[in-house]
Amino acid sequence: MKSYLTVQEVLKRKHFVASEVAAGIEGLHRPVKWVHIMEVTKINQLLKGNELILSTGVGWKKNEQMFISFLEQLIECKASGLCIEIGTYTSEIPSEVIAIANRHQFPIILFHQEVPFVEITQDIHSLLINQHYQMISDLENYSQKLHKMLLTIDHYEPILHFFHQYTDLQVIIKLNENETLFVPDATMKRKRELLSSLSDDVVERSTAKQVIQVLNRNYAELFAVSPYGQLTEFDLLALDRTATALAQHFLRDLYVAEKKRVDEAEWILKWLTGELAEGDLLHHLEEANVNGLTSEAIACVCRPNPKNHSVDFTYLKMFLKTLFEQHGFVLFVAERRNDFILILINKRSVHTWKQRLEEGFTRFLNTDYSKRQSSFVHLLGIGKLVQNVLEIHKSYQTALETIKVQEKLEPNSSIHFYDDLHMYRVLSLIQQPKDLRDVMMEYLEPVLTYDQQYNGKLMETLKIYLECNGSKQETAKRLFVVRQTLYHRIEKLEKLLGGDFMEPKKRMAIEFMIMVHDYLFSKTNQISS
Repeated sequence: MKSYLTVQEVLKRKHFVASEVAAGIEGLHRPVKWVHIMEVTKINQLLKGNELILSTGVGWKKNEQMFISFLEQLIECKASGLCIEIGTYTSEIPSEVIAIANRHQFPIILFHQEVPFVEITQDIHSLLINQHYQMISDLENYSQKLHKMLLTIDHYEPILHFFHQYTDLQVIIKLNENETLFVPDATMKRKRELLSSLSDDVVERSTAKQVIQVLNRNYAELFAVSPYGQLTEFDLLALDRTATALAQHFLRDLYVAEKKRVDEAEWILKWLTGELAEGDLLHHLEEANVNGLTSEAIACVCRPNPKNHSVDFTYLKMFLKTLFEQHGFVLFVAERRNDFILILINKRSVHTWKQRLEEGFTRFLNTDYSKRQSSFVHLLGIGKLVQNVLEIHKSYQTALETIKVQEKLEPNSSIHFYDDLHMYRVLSLIQQPKDLRDVMMEYLEPVLTYDQQYNGKLMETLKIYLECNGSKQETAKRLFVVRQTLYHRIEKLEKLLGGDFMEPKKRMAIEFMIMVHDYLFSKTNQISS
């Protein structure tokens, strides 16, 4: 099951019965992929490697230095060996030539009587062509059986057993979930030995690896280990076909699972509207390996381009799930009124959620798939982070609000996060009857709550600090406090409002909300719940 012969196998052919191996006996394992008759001595540009050279020696005759040069060129071109007809032009092989050939394990074979070079080339070439054809035929047969198997199996293990039975190789698969399977099975000692050899930086010729990719993600690694030495060309091609079949099987499993989730998407829509009971939500989250309700969560709304009608939403959902898992989120997806809604539950540090989410969307929008969909995402709104997954409907409403603001802005606006809208939210509220109290509390509640609990006078400090345009000296003077006290209060404000609260857009929103607070609560000087 290979498309080449070794020098040792060539020596068994009828024309080599009376030949002699004069040097390089340790190189008889070299592969022979073609046979050339060569009488010229400048050959650097003529050979591609693995050729067995036939020569009468007419090119160098009795010139030892030219013979050595010819030999060194053959070795440099990775030829398989040199066969010389002794008699007409060459009567003996110089000792220096023998020494060089032995040093490089390069076979030199002598014919002590005249042999038909043309018949040798015809014989060896016919054998090579037949062997190559047989290998292709065997590979095609293997591939067809493999494809038929894919239609009937519901687990990947039969594919590995079939590969082993066809090639007699040790097969190992390592999945990303740290699951490793050996076919055939082995003792714990042998497994450790095999895994240790696979972890070496240099993989020997008796071992080969294929990475199995599913949806642009390295899903598993497939290894083939030959107990007989070097892997054949058929082994390597069959390994490639097997890896492709496994990728198709894994993709089908993911696709079937996603289809099932699509059929069960009704509960996600109830969750988005706040209609799902707590017990039902817990049940569904447990199935997705999410424990409890206290994880942070964000809702995102993707509004597709209305001109794009060719999107495979099932594939898209699988792609996004894989993508955002890599960025530390558990993803739930639903479709509603032509919107594509993502619910992302945070599994890493809450301090990096925004950065990771932005990186995930940037990666998606730059993929070939997204570009092929003709700007699939027309508008993108990312809601505010909620501390409890039961409150995802609040995040969903803020994501819709972000979309509404985006519709008023220029196309390709860089504002996608609700947290970044600031004064645009205020402008939106002015255009429609809505209570400003909730928005005001969203900005100022941490400061107001702190003052109620600790009598910290942070609200007063914030107002004066803004009125003084951030001048610490003037603020301390107006508050009648020492600078150290002011610095402590400003540090506390940064923790409660964010270190960017003096940035122009956010500062403008905060100043407006202070005016709203004074307007709504100037008489009572407190906030009723």
